[in-house]
This record gives sequence, C-alpha cells and structure tokens, in this order.
Amino acid sequence: MKGKVGERFSEFFEKWICQLDEYLQLLLKASEQRVINTVCDQRELQTLVSKVTQHYKDYFTIKWCLAHEDVLAFFCPVWGSPLENAYSWFTGWKPSTIFKLIHSSGISRVPGSSLAELTQEQLRKIEELRVKIRLEEEKVEREMERQQVAVADRKMFELVRLTGRVKDSETMDQFDGRLMEVALKGLMAGLEKVMKAADCVRLRTLKGVLDVLTPLQCVNFLAATSTLQIQIRQWGKRRDSLNRKE
Repeated sequence: MKGKVGERFSEFFEKWICQLDEYLQLLLKASEQRVINTVCDQRELQTLVSKVTQHYKDYFTIKWCLAHEDVLAFFCPVWGSPLENAYSWFTGWKPSTIFKLIHSSGISRVPGSSLAELTQEQLRKIEELRVKIRLEEEKVEREMERQQVAVADRKMFELVRLTGRVKDSETMDQFDGRLMEVALKGLMAGLEKVMKAADCVRLRTLKGVLDVLTPLQCVNFLAATSTLQIQIRQWGKRRDSLNRKE
C-alpha cells in the first residue's frame, strides 16, 4: 500500500527514469564519436556530462526532501520491483558496483569503449578511490548496525515494559501513543542519517570517478551506469508481468 510519500516519489521516479533514458540515448550517440578533434567537441561532451550528473543530483534532492517526511518509504520502496529492491544497498545502488562496472568494461574490450583505454595513472587513481569508498561503505554499514541494535536499547525496553503494565485500554492507547511517538522519532532520525550517509557515498563515488576520466570516458561511463540501472528496472518489470500471468 502506498503512503503519500510513496505516491509522490513514485510519480517523480517514473518521470526521472524516463528522462534518464532520454539522456542515455544522447550519451550513446556521443560515445560513437571516437576522436575528439576540437575544443568545441570537448565542451559539448562536458555539457552533456554536466546535465546527466545534475539529473542524479536532482534525484537525491527530491529524495532527501521526501525522506524527511517518511524515511521508511525509501527502505521499503513501492516504486521498485522486487528485483530492483533485492539489489538495493541502503535505499540505492551500492557504490562499489561502479568499480566492478569499470573493470568489466576494461577487460571486455568493448569496441569503441574508451573505458578500455584507461591509462596506468587513471587506473591507480581509481584503485585508490575504490579502497576509500569501500571504507566509507563499511562505515555506513556499522552505523546501520548501530541503529538496528538501538531498537533494543534501554529507552525502547522501558517503553515495552511500561506499556505492559497499563491495563486500561484507553489509557494504554494514550500512554502508548505518546511514548511510541517519541521512541520512533529517534529511530526514524537514525534511519534518515544512514540513508543520507549512503547517498553521500554514492555521490562521492560518481564525482570521484568522473574527476579521473576524460570527457569521452565520462560519457561512456555514464552510459554504462545508466544502461545498467534502466535494464535492471526493465528486467524487474518484465519478471513481475510474467508472474502475474502465471
């Protein structure tokens, strides 16, 4: 069942993913350009890269705004298929998958893919970034573990104990409602903190990789990440459709 935040973000996400697909077509067209001959060519590619990265930033801006109203909607997203949700890492894609994608593009020697032409210096910087991002992922995971354990902390245990002592149903509802609101407010704030921390790692990963690549490599990289996200969504929808027919 969709709540208000779920409905609003579902509508936004459908439009956002459609716009991403349009950008993907532009990225693929630009990636066909094997040689960058002029400064103008460089600027055109940089402009396209800037538009796509801004598109991702817009996603997180809306997400954070709505998550402040109901963060649980993003931990149990109704706009994603079960397949998409299965691969979710704290409400989004796992940053380290980006490095797997770069590695796959490099070793597969995809024709025309400039990601297969990374210099040793670029590879060194990307490896340094990979190690740094993995440490940041572990930090987010530890914070989530801390939030999960907090469910059984002293305040929550006291709430459960006191609620059990109240006999009158009406009094219990009033008592339970007040204390539960206070307790859950703290838990929701903790989850929002985890979500934003994970999103920041995602953004730093994107920026870190793009800073290392040339404009044409950035185009190919964004084309690869966009394709992966769109394809997983399409596979998930197709699987859901087949399941409904069975």
